[in-house]
Amino acid sequence: MEKISYKLTFLLVLISLPNITFSMGNDKFDIGITVDISEQRLYLLKNSLVIESFPISSSKYGEGSIENSFKTPLGDHKIKEKIGDNANLNTIFVSRINTHRQAEIIDEQIDSDDDHVTSRILWLDGQEEGINSGEGVDSFQRYIYIHGTHEEGLIGQKASHGCIRMFNDDVIYLYDMVKEGTKVYIRT
Repeated sequence: MEKISYKLTFLLVLISLPNITFSMGNDKFDIGITVDISEQRLYLLKNSLVIESFPISSSKYGEGSIENSFKTPLGDHKIKEKIGDNANLNTIFVSRINTHRQAEIIDEQIDSDDDHVTSRILWLDGQEEGINSGEGVDSFQRYIYIHGTHEEGLIGQKASHGCIRMFNDDVIYLYDMVKEGTKVYIRT
């Protein structure tokens, strides 16, 4: 019964995802990402079809774009920078610099005092002026990433400080599947 319910939910998500055509210049760019806050899931799309689905954690403070709100911004984004090529699994980044230190992964539902960015960083750039781009609401200037976390026990629930957190293995896989310029749509 649980498998049938999951498959039905997955089909309903497929139906509800927007039909998006991704392009970069004159070249077709058929990979995209949709983050669904209400489901705490990230969907990797190819030719507008879901090819992978991953659990995530968005902000424990809710959704919004105001600077210093620690909320997850909504709307159209793109990956502006990829950081972490060949970094070891669970490597801690501080200010986007590889520290070469390994995070201790917390598998329990514990919200620690730390907010480590681990394994890989996909730095998002808002594409909607006044919504997630521009003064006071700019996702890039707010340092909004898709990244790994040491608090893996909290994945699947709202727990971040604004970013989209993923399991470390998942963010490495996703990092290898996308490139700078990949479209990212974040919705509730």
